[in-house]
Amino acid sequence: MKKRKIEVAVISDVHLGTYGCHADELIAYLNSIQPKRLILNGDIIDIWQFSKRYFPASHLKVLKKIIGMASKGTEVYYITGNHDEMLRKFSDTSMGNFKISNKLVLNLDGKKAWIFHGDVFDVSIQNAKWLAKLGGYGYDLLILINSFINWCLAKMGRERYSLSKRIKNSVKGAIKYINNFETTAADLAIENDYDYVICGHIHQPKKERYENKYGSCTYLNSGDWVENLTALEYSFKRWRIYYYNHDKLSPFFVDEDLKEMDMNELIASITDKEVVSKEIEPNDIIEHIGKDIIETIASDNNETIDLGEQDTKPLDNQGLTQD
Repeated sequence: MKKRKIEVAVISDVHLGTYGCHADELIAYLNSIQPKRLILNGDIIDIWQFSKRYFPASHLKVLKKIIGMASKGTEVYYITGNHDEMLRKFSDTSMGNFKISNKLVLNLDGKKAWIFHGDVFDVSIQNAKWLAKLGGYGYDLLILINSFINWCLAKMGRERYSLSKRIKNSVKGAIKYINNFETTAADLAIENDYDYVICGHIHQPKKERYENKYGSCTYLNSGDWVENLTALEYSFKRWRIYYYNHDKLSPFFVDEDLKEMDMNELIASITDKEVVSKEIEPNDIIEHIGKDIIETIASDNNETIDLGEQDTKPLDNQGLTQD
């Protein structure tokens, strides 16, 4: 299957190690793209709920797939979130094309993109982490119940239903929190002269232009791989939200989008030569990074996990001040 070549792909809130994670769908998505840069914007591994009793092979395959992409030339940036905050001890660590950091600034066709997970805006995490963790367990339970309901609905030939979305959309406090989150991120981006601000954390995929009296910027959220199954993709100087359930593996850019582009600009984007970096063996990276990360998670939770041989078939304060 031919892979779609894109400049940047951003995923977040995968929550590997939880029952709600759609690992198989994520592997299918990663197998369908060939990005120059892959941004993992926090909560990829759910260390808060990590347990050796539940970490299936498909979840390990996601990690191996990502490391394999790095070995083949994709620049992979792992930005830490709150559920994988223990990895912040590895911040600024790099091995080949695989890098771990707390935030990232990219220059995309002359525009600056500011990328971070977003938990720094969450008051419950900053002041009552135990409450946030308790909420995480409650959310996981809700996803389990929702999975059973959707299984029943599928048997009856009816559409899937999201309990958590229904709750979020019906509770005024949740709606206000999300709006405040987006506005705060956009205001800070404008203040620091960024053109794009890209977050995760709230499981709400979105692309919107924000303006205030000081300027404007584009706010983007990559959503999650628990409910929405979404990613952000940047190509042809445009950001789009990719919805796995709607777009599947179909071509992402339709003719109408391309018609709006300048022909010289389009030709330059398509014919631009790629720089092929020296390949690193996937097993070497797994040994030096992947295994260390898994062992760190296990040790922090007083547990052990056997990595074994995996099948490689396709399918706090984060220091957000400007550097």
